[in-house]
Amino acid sequence: MPRLLVVAPNWIGDALMAQPLLARLREKLPQSRIDVLAPAWVAPVVRRMPEVSGVIETSFEHGKLKLRERWKLGRTLKALGYDQAIVLPNTWKSALVPFFADIAIRSGYVGESRYGLLNLLYRKQLEREPMALHYARLGEAPRAEIRQPLTEPKLSLDAAAAQRTQERFGLGGRYAVFCPGAEYGPAKRWPYFKELAERCALPVVLVGSAKDREHCAAVKGRNLAGETTLDQAIELIAGAQLVVANDSGLMHVAAALGRPQVALFGSSSPKHTPPLSAKARVLWLGIECSPCYARECPLGHFRCMRELGVEQVLAKMGSDPIFQK
Repeated sequence: MPRLLVVAPNWIGDALMAQPLLARLREKLPQSRIDVLAPAWVAPVVRRMPEVSGVIETSFEHGKLKLRERWKLGRTLKALGYDQAIVLPNTWKSALVPFFADIAIRSGYVGESRYGLLNLLYRKQLEREPMALHYARLGEAPRAEIRQPLTEPKLSLDAAAAQRTQERFGLGGRYAVFCPGAEYGPAKRWPYFKELAERCALPVVLVGSAKDREHCAAVKGRNLAGETTLDQAIELIAGAQLVVANDSGLMHVAAALGRPQVALFGSSSPKHTPPLSAKARVLWLGIECSPCYARECPLGHFRCMRELGVEQVLAKMGSDPIFQK
């Protein structure tokens, strides 16, 4: 039985955009064991992917080398006898554990000049392409054509557990989930969630990390930012009648749960990181300076989000049948 180790991205959204790769690997090698090496803050999402056999959770701090700890983990994983490692992040340090584990085939994009650390190298396309396609290429030989369309991400859900979580937070019946945060930076944060909540016909629940709590405080609704685990946030989103989110990890979670949602883009592009769901609707002005992919607006005017008004979101919600069910 082939044994594969996939090194997951460090962002929740990127991990979900890598799920089509995992689906392709499972399709090609149905009897294989596919383990995923994932940061602690990403692991709860990966555990809900049906293609994954097991999750190896790491505690490496974001941006830290932790060379000795990576060496020790690699030597531990050597005993598991993996046949191939597929490294999704582009960083040099992300390729260290498979190298230390003496995994025979270590594949990934060249990234930070990872010659030697990886021995099956891929080069990214000249034009920026959808991130899901970028990852899916690692499931084929270098330069091979990719069969499309890709499988959409889908997270498993225990309906009874989700119901208990919703009841624990006092949620019953129909409600909307708003996700005003964006871990990447303020250039991704739409500034009108407060105004939208005041005009929303459904009770509003605000979901996000502790870093988002102050940002959510001004929005009318139940502020649960920082009060849930990621698993609980997933289960709350699963029960939502409607989700409104910035381009963020929770946007991709809502897509993978098949929830009707409006996804708001500003400094990033829905051509690169779209919510992969037939029930997602994207709003993006695509002004002349967007996408800039900056954490903060480099020009200071923030037009890409500031000019995306509440009326446009309400019009989308009012005209599309997916929001009327």
